[in-house]
Amino acid sequence: MTANWEKTGTNDGALTFTIAQAEIQKGLTTAFNKVKGSLNVPGFRKGKVSRQVFNRMYGEEALYEDALNAVLPEAYEAAVKEAGIDPVSQPKIDVVSMEKGEDWTIKAEVTVKPEVKLGDYKDLTVEKQDREVTDEDVDARITREQEAQAELVIKEDEAAEDGDTVVIDFEGFLGEETFEGGKGENYSLELGSNSFIPGFEEQLVGTKAGESKDVTVTFPEDYQAEDLAGKEAVFKVTVHEVKAKELPELDDEFAKDIDDSVESLAELKEKYRTELTETKEKAAEDAKDEAAIRQAVENAEIVELPHSMVHDEVHRSMDEFLNNMQQQGISPEMYYQLTGSTEADLHTQFEGEAETRVKTNLVIEAIAKAEGLEASDEDIDNEIKELSEAYNMPVDQIKRVLTEDMLKHDITMKKAVELVTGTAKEA
Repeated sequence: MTANWEKTGTNDGALTFTIAQAEIQKGLTTAFNKVKGSLNVPGFRKGKVSRQVFNRMYGEEALYEDALNAVLPEAYEAAVKEAGIDPVSQPKIDVVSMEKGEDWTIKAEVTVKPEVKLGDYKDLTVEKQDREVTDEDVDARITREQEAQAELVIKEDEAAEDGDTVVIDFEGFLGEETFEGGKGENYSLELGSNSFIPGFEEQLVGTKAGESKDVTVTFPEDYQAEDLAGKEAVFKVTVHEVKAKELPELDDEFAKDIDDSVESLAELKEKYRTELTETKEKAAEDAKDEAAIRQAVENAEIVELPHSMVHDEVHRSMDEFLNNMQQQGISPEMYYQLTGSTEADLHTQFEGEAETRVKTNLVIEAIAKAEGLEASDEDIDNEIKELSEAYNMPVDQIKRVLTEDMLKHDITMKKAVELVTGTAKEA
């Protein structure tokens, strides 16, 4: 085989290669065996016609298309290897020549991975992350627990205040007409929760049980129901009950009710401080690592990202997102209807993130190559063992799902990431 790579653009080019007669003959045999079973030739039982008779009757050229399909994948892979290129999309194949008795010449239009010019990626300095847990942080955690344990107590003949819960009936009108989704009965609404249309909850502050009130609001311009967006509506509201939160006392008994492993409020606060410190430390480390990787990517130069790589990443993200939705019982059609969006809108939503991920992966791969990072057999064995334990799957099943090449790539990428993050400093 001879293979020649000629660039025609930043990341595009033409790969011209030949397929030798020995491979062509194998392909012709495969193609003939594929069609002979369906041939009805006088003097021969079905499927028993010889190759020589077939060639006389139909011509060997009748097998060329099927023969090319049989030998092309392996020939293309060999040509890619010989040319030393790294394609990122399916090639567009053109036949240059398929003369009888001669090697075939094929041209493939190919998009390859872009060249990455690395900048600084080791010993980077990133912004210092906040790791301190304050008394206010601990008190806020205690307050959240206190709020969660609060009881709602009916206020007798008292006006509703911000933070109170009102039990209401409501019905919305556009002019004289009601609209879908604008009606509710015995609905519990916490005033100040901002769970209703802006302006609705504020107008119920000051109301008492047994009172009725017209609440006038304007739907936001970007409201998901397009027939309501930007329009003024009047809700006729009846208040049945007004309830106030009654918070438990912050004392040792409260602490023991919240966590039976502690004996006092002071002990609970100390436990929360330890938990918050661990959480904040991990978040700070994650933020530091993300900042280091982001800086390494920003320091690198890629002239142009192949559209096909971004396109594939967008659709991978879309498929993952929609699969998660379906696991919650929401089909793609239902999601688009509920959000008032389209497949094109979702594509646009994921496009920016996809470009960032593609560039990040390319830079990390380039770092691994520049540093000569590789995955050893021991690395692969350890990775398989960890995955087996993490997903509770037999080792043999892990090996069937993930090829050795996939594992090598993932491990090498991890090593490159660890090189960048492990040498980064905060300042």
